[in-house]
Parts: sequence; C-alpha cells; structure tokens
Amino acid sequence: MTTLKTVVSIVPLLAILVSVAAAFGIFFLRNTPNGREACSITAALVKFGLVMSLYPLIRDGYVVECPLVAFPAGLMPNLGFALRVDALGFLFAAVASFLWILTTMYSIGYMRALNEHSQARYYVCFALALTGALGVAFSANLLTLFLFYELITVSTYLLVVHDETEESYSAGTKYLTYLMGTGKLFFLPAIIFTFGLTGTLDFKSAGIFSGVDPFWVGLTLVLFVAGVAKSGLMPFHNWLPSAMVAPTPVSALLHAVAVVKAGVFTVVRIVVHVYGVDFLSHLGIGVVMAFVASVTVVGASVVALRQDNLKLRLAYSTISQLAYVVLGVMLLTPDGVRGSILQIVAHAFGKITLFFCAGAIYVGIHKKYISEMAGIGKTMPWTMGAFTVGAFSMIGVPPLAGFAVKWRLLLGSMEAQQIPIALVLLGSTLLNAAYFLPVIKKAYFEESDDAAHQHEAPLIMRVALVTTAIGTCLVGIYSDFIVGLLKGIA
Repeated sequence: MTTLKTVVSIVPLLAILVSVAAAFGIFFLRNTPNGREACSITAALVKFGLVMSLYPLIRDGYVVECPLVAFPAGLMPNLGFALRVDALGFLFAAVASFLWILTTMYSIGYMRALNEHSQARYYVCFALALTGALGVAFSANLLTLFLFYELITVSTYLLVVHDETEESYSAGTKYLTYLMGTGKLFFLPAIIFTFGLTGTLDFKSAGIFSGVDPFWVGLTLVLFVAGVAKSGLMPFHNWLPSAMVAPTPVSALLHAVAVVKAGVFTVVRIVVHVYGVDFLSHLGIGVVMAFVASVTVVGASVVALRQDNLKLRLAYSTISQLAYVVLGVMLLTPDGVRGSILQIVAHAFGKITLFFCAGAIYVGIHKKYISEMAGIGKTMPWTMGAFTVGAFSMIGVPPLAGFAVKWRLLLGSMEAQQIPIALVLLGSTLLNAAYFLPVIKKAYFEESDDAAHQHEAPLIMRVALVTTAIGTCLVGIYSDFIVGLLKGIA
C-alpha cells in the first residue's frame, strides 16, 4: 500500500470561505445587479484558482491537511472538525468550482432574460451551496462531512422554493423531508455507530472498520447508503423530480455540481475511506449493494421514457446515471471504482450541458415539453448541438466521457465476474438511447410551425453550454489522465 505524504496548508479553508465572503458581498450589493454579479463571478474565479493551486501537491502524491477544531481529549477523544484534500476530494472540488464559474455566467443570462425576482437571494444561496459542496469534498472525517452535507440541504432549499408558488413550497417540503429526514434517521446513527465501533471518524486510505464484526459492517453500510438520499437511489429519489420546479440553473446546480453529486461522492468516500475496498471485498457485501443500484439504473430509465417535460426526463436520467457511481464503487474492483469516480466528472459535464440547453430552450422559445420542440435544431443550432453532445455522452457514444465511464464499468463487472451487472450496463445504454434520441429526432427531423418566433438564448448562456459540451468531449478524450490522479485508490 502506498504511503501518502502530508502537508499542512490553509488553502483548503480559504477555498471554502471564498463562497462565504461572496455571499456577504452579494447581500451588501443586493440592489446593484452589476455589482452582485461581478462579486459572484470574481468569487467563482478565485475559488477555482485556490483549488487548482493544490494540484501540484496532489499530483506528487501529497495529502493536504488543515486542522480546524479538536474536541477536548478528556471529553470527546479523536473527534473534531478538520479538512483533508486527497486526489478524490481534489477531483470533485476542481469540477465543482470550475462549473460554478460557468453556472454563474449562465445564471446571469437566464435571470436577466426572464427578469426573475429575488436575484440577490438566489446568488447568496448559490454561493452557500458551493461552500457546502467544497466542504464535503475537503472533509477529513465523517463529522465534518455531515456538517457541510447539511449546509448544502439548507442553502439549496431556498433555491428550490425560489418561485414562491404553492407547487414550489410543496416541492421544498418534500425536499427537506427526504434529505434532512434520511440524514437524521439513517446517516447520523451510522456515524454514531461507526465511532462506537472504531473509536474514530477519520478517513483512512485502508478504511477504519478492520476487525469489526461483519454484522455491524453490513448494518452501518446500509444505514449510510440509506442516509445519503442526495445520491438519488430508489426509493429515496422522489424529492429530485419534484425539485425541478426550481429555475433551470438551480436544476443544473442540483444535478451536476452540488446536491446529488455530493451524495454519490459521499457514498464513494465512505466505501473507499471508511470501510476500505479490500475489506468490503473480503466480506462479499458490495455485490449485493451493486444489484440494489442496478434496480435504480434500470427503473429510473424506464420512468424517464414516459416524461414529456424535458427537465423531468433529465431528472430521471440523473437518478439512473448517478446510480452508476454507486454500482461501480460497490463492485469493489479497480476498474469498477475508477469508473465510478470518473462518472462523477463525466456526468457533471454532460448533465449540466443538458440542463443548460433545457433552460436555453425555455428562454428562447418558452417551451418545456419535448412534444413542442419540433424543428428547434435549425433555429437553435448552438443549443441543440450542445444538447446532442451531452445526450450522446449519456448514451455512451465514443469518444465522449460517458463511453469512457461505461467501458471501465464493464471491465469492472468482468473483474468481479458479475455478468448480470454487465447486462444491466448494456441494457441501460439502450434505454438511454431510447429516451434521448427522440428529443434529437424531433429537433432535427421535424418541421416547426413557429420557426419565425424561435431564437437562441442570450450569448452568455450559449457560451456556458458550449463550454460544458466541449468539456464533455475533453473528459472522454483525457479520461486516462483523470484516472491517473486516482492511482492511490483501488
């Protein structure tokens, strides 16, 4: 096992606090649209710069640590709040902080084009959500992770209810019930059990459960997976389609940057650094959880087929696609785990592209339903071109990011000698094609009766969605480089 070198730095804390400072700045500039937007963009650029400044250390095999608050040894030994940046956390933070730049740009065009209300509150909550996301990425232990995990829930609640309608408040209630309810009922007890069984909550490269009775290992693993409702696994998924009442940039944030991505990242972190891949593999527990994830992969895809609302189809697609992350890591094989982590990156770029396109379509032609989108491939070529790239990546067309993921997951299923899992992956690819290709067909091969009134969204929105589409291509082409960062995992 590789021994990781450590270095102490305040940079991880600064990267997290940038968003907090931005939230205060946006609040004070709430009556100055240009000022609050400039504050948002500047903070996003600074955050990304701070995260990327850690790359040389991560590349050279270092782990960056930042102790925060330790509880008194006589009261609660081995407990406290601390930050720790390894390759896994760095990768998630780099993706989240980069996409925050583009989502902020996109939000400016979207919110101005539709003259949305309460824009200052929107940008404040957006900044706090990214604070939570980076906190999850940089957490050194389960206690710190749980704190930031709950911050994401609270800050994004106000984004879900942004429209202040009866429908949005109903969705917000369901959102809090699922995310905070499962956290209190399952996640928090799992953390307490873990501390009682192991005497620590720190993330370790080989896990912390070695020598614990298999019964308790299985019980706590089930509690952890059930408690991470943000991952969207069935039957804890109903909050996610309901949350689509939020503005489209919020939907993009929920799916690609903060909420569900933080959920599946947490599952990967727990499997790899709380239990340890080798330990779980020895007990034979992972395969059962992989089959549970397979149900979500297939079931959510089937539901997506029936959705005419584009955002709802994308929401169920997310539920299915992110179950790949859980499925892959639970295979407990090298390619399975690496494919799982690569899916966090690939899905982030591909799905944020698709949601950006959905929002651009609404701004350009005020349509939400796929059945009303005939001919928009001709009147909105940039938007539909990017949508096609994102959709093809979700399907798994080479050389896009989704293909690199599915190839590694297939290899992982072969390593685990699980032919049924390989068949699930192949079957889900057909289902992906079945719910994405009709959208492309309607856009390019059917004629519109209203072409004269159709136009592209504002330029700043198009720049954002084209950039993420290019990112989807680059992630696929350079997937080996991304996986190379994870050489110490699996």
